[in-house]
Formats: sequence, structure tokens, C-alpha cells
Amino acid sequence: MNRKTLVLPAVAGLLAPVLAACGGSGGGGKSGDAIVVGTTDRFTASKDDPAPVDPASAYDVGTWNILRQTVQTLMIQPKGDGDPVPEAAEKCGFSDSGNERYACTLREGLQFADGDPITAADVKFSVDRARAIDAESGVAGLLSTVDTVETQGDREVIFHLNTSDATFPYKLSTPVAGIVSSKKYEKNKLRDGFDVDGSGPYVMKPNVKNDEMVDAVFTKNPNYKGTLKLNNDKVELRSFPDADVMGDALDKGDIDVMTRSMTPEQIRRLTADSKDNIDIIETPGLEIRYLGFNTDAETVKDRAVRAAMAQVVNRSELVAEVYGTQAEPLYSIVPATITGHSNAFFNRYGDPNVDKARTLLAKADVTTPVKLTLNYTTDHYGAATKREFEVLRQQLNDSGLFDVDIKGTPWSTFRPAELKRRYDVYGMGWFPDFPDADNYLAPFLDKGNILNTPYAHSEIRNTLIPQSRRQADRLSASTSLDTIQEIVANDVPLLPLWQGKQYVAARDTITGTAYAINSSATLQLWELGRGVSG
Repeated sequence: MNRKTLVLPAVAGLLAPVLAACGGSGGGGKSGDAIVVGTTDRFTASKDDPAPVDPASAYDVGTWNILRQTVQTLMIQPKGDGDPVPEAAEKCGFSDSGNERYACTLREGLQFADGDPITAADVKFSVDRARAIDAESGVAGLLSTVDTVETQGDREVIFHLNTSDATFPYKLSTPVAGIVSSKKYEKNKLRDGFDVDGSGPYVMKPNVKNDEMVDAVFTKNPNYKGTLKLNNDKVELRSFPDADVMGDALDKGDIDVMTRSMTPEQIRRLTADSKDNIDIIETPGLEIRYLGFNTDAETVKDRAVRAAMAQVVNRSELVAEVYGTQAEPLYSIVPATITGHSNAFFNRYGDPNVDKARTLLAKADVTTPVKLTLNYTTDHYGAATKREFEVLRQQLNDSGLFDVDIKGTPWSTFRPAELKRRYDVYGMGWFPDFPDADNYLAPFLDKGNILNTPYAHSEIRNTLIPQSRRQADRLSASTSLDTIQEIVANDVPLLPLWQGKQYVAARDTITGTAYAINSSATLQLWELGRGVSG
């Protein structure tokens, strides 16, 4: 059969697969072999980050995709997205009208992969541990509304919150709330290396060379008790240095599935090619890309400089030149397909206009051209990142108002440097922890934010975010969410650029590819199987 693109439409911004890959002959591996999945995510243990897969510290899409296969959470985001549902829990829910007391009952007979029983005390230990360690990554911020964790017997866990938080069920579906054993994890210290012990659907055996995990084998956990149905017994995840090498491996039959991140050129070629028995699946995505600012840095401390950049950057041109139809311009840090989104940046700045930018700088007595370095990571968001920053540099420099240079750095160095505020301007991406507007606002703007930004707006932190979390009906939270987005557009601590789609390429003997990755970029290895789909 021909290579083809299967497009899975969005309904209210969530994944709603309606079409799966059709069958064909050929493909890598025999029935019963490990399904081999390729990724360009890099997994490195370093001096700055010696514990990359500890649930109390890990906070990027790659390491979370390791943990989602191996560490079980009380709640889980369901197949096809939607509100979270119980996983390690038998049932969960708010037990008060103010969304401040959340109670869960564990499933009977839960066990860690080594056979040890799981009790409510393990849940309390895991959540309390993440909060106490409060890792530099900022992941503990997801648990910031927890005041105390109470247990009643072996199966009852009660979370007492310090404020209303209608998004709390989502937060219990994230790896930072994953259940770990006090026998394997120290209470106040991160666990270095790549070993993971949990109760998720798989157990993992990592292959580590020079402090980098180059591949990992996920084998079905015989003691797993949860809601997930595994369509395979074994999956191997291989890390590749770049998308082209990964693509060659798919063409040769060395891997069965290719996930993030493919290059725009690769996606176009796969879509157009009609020679091989490989399907490419396009799904809605909630990934965003943005520029972040150290608002204390002399070069961008003046709001007028950041606002002028917002006035000059041409998102449509950027997307067209680098990503084509694979992305869309974004005018808020909340994606257009999420309830509560507003086009705050377009409403304030309109179309790119150099004259308006010049006026902003002149009124603030800013001398031009403003000399800046835009920093980006070379190996975390895909090969097109460099080209993206070349276009941004050209747009800003062509205005005559800026003198911009760009600098690329590997993620293992880039991320710790960003957290230490060594960059004035830096490029970042965000794959949501869960599909709610709160998760595009609080992680960047609240106390203990993931960027360690000096920007602090008291109304956002003390009034608007708490106000929005009181609304179980997320549409009712729109007023607070709109105000936050308007403030961000005015102050520009962040500059949103684009929202992307997601792609999976697979040999057509692999089933379940429509659900291999959800809108939050969660890798769902259990969905993959071998056979003839149709």
C-alpha cells in the first residue's frame, strides 16, 4: 500500500481519533518481538541534574514519558483525552462544596512491581516527599495547593488543600504525584540515575552509556492493577541524536514507530512519499513555543523593549517559513483550542508594525538598536529550532530597532543555565501537564514557577489564579483567565510564538498508533500492538 497521512480531527481542542492505519505487509520485527519506538529525546544524568527520572524532580516531556509507563498515579487522563479518571484509585472526588478536600480510595490488591503491597501510606509518602524536596525543576509547584495529606486505614487518602483547586484531579494524574516506595526512595533526597521502581503498566530496564540512557526496554508488569489494557508485552524506546538518523532507522526497519521530534521537512516528505509501507498520523497538539525574559536583566528590564519585540515579531511569517501547515501562530500563552483562551497579544499589538515599536521605545527613552542575544536549545525541541531563531533574528534586526545574535546550547546545559537566570532572552516550549488553561498560566506566573522568573504580579498570584481555580466549570473561569492573559500581553514576561500539531510515523503493521501520543504529548506505549489494522 502507499504511504499516507491519517488526520485525526480536534473536537473542542481534544483528541478524537476517528481513523486508524490500514493494513499492509512487511514491517520491522516478528510478532511477539519488542515494538521499537524511536525518539530524539535525550536522557542525560549530569552534575546539575543527577536524578533525571525521579518523580520528585523530573519535569520535561521526555522524562515524564518514561515515568508514565512505570509509575502509577491515582488518576489518569483517559484515552482520547477528557477529564481525568481513577487509575491506582478505585474512586476519587471532592468531599466538600469548596473544592478544598479531595478523597481517594485505592484499588484493592495494589502492588509495586516487586510484589510489595501499596497502601495509603505510600501515597502520602510520595506526595509529601515531592513537596519536601521541592526540586529546582519547579515540578513541586503542581502540588502547591496541598496543605496536608491524611490517611485512614490502608486504602483511604485525603488531601486537604490550602485553597480551592478544581484542577487538582488533573494534578494527581501527573508523574510528580506518582506512587513510589519508601524502601526504594529516600524521603528527603533524590534518587540518582535512571532506575525507576513503581507500579505502572511496565517495568523498565535502562541501557546507560556515559551517563546517558541510549535506550530502554519496557516489559509488561505482571503485578500491575489499573485501568490500562496493554496491547503488547514489550516495547523498546531508542534515543537518536537527530530526526534524520531516526528516520533512516524507520526506513531500514530497525524501528517500528517514530515519535517526537520529526523535522518539518521530514513530515512533508513522509506525507508526500508513496513508496513505502509507512503511515504518518497527524493529531491535534497543545504544544506551544515562546520566548521567555529575565525581567531583571538590564537589556530587557524595560517593559518597552519586550513590548517592542512583541510589536515586531511576525508569527505568520515565522510559521510559514519554518513549519508550514504543521503549526499555527499563537497570540496567548494559552493555546487557541483550550477553554479560556483569548487572543490577548493580537488584541494589544495587532499586526507587526515597526513604526509602533519605534514609538514604544522612543517614549521610554530606550536607545536603539537594542543589543540582545536570543538563547535556544539545540537538542530538545527538534532540529527546526535553529532555523526558527534565525528567522526571529532576521525579523528583529530588519526592523533597525534591534541588534540580535542567537546562541544554541544543548538542553543539559541550557536548562540549568536558564533556571540560574543566566539568559536575558531564551526560547522554550511547553507540553502541558494537563489540558487546562491553568496549566499554561500558573507554571509560568505563580510562586515557585518552572522558569524561576523574577516577574511577579501580585494580582495574578494572589487573586486571579486562586479565583480561576474555584470554578469547577472551566468556562466560568474565563473572566479571571482573560484578565491574566491581558496582563501578560501588557507586561510581556513571555512572548508566545506558535502552537504545533503532533505527528507519529509507523510501519503499517503496527496498530494503535492513533492513540500512541495524546494532545499533551504523553507517550502511551500500551496502545501499540502488532497485526493488521483496518
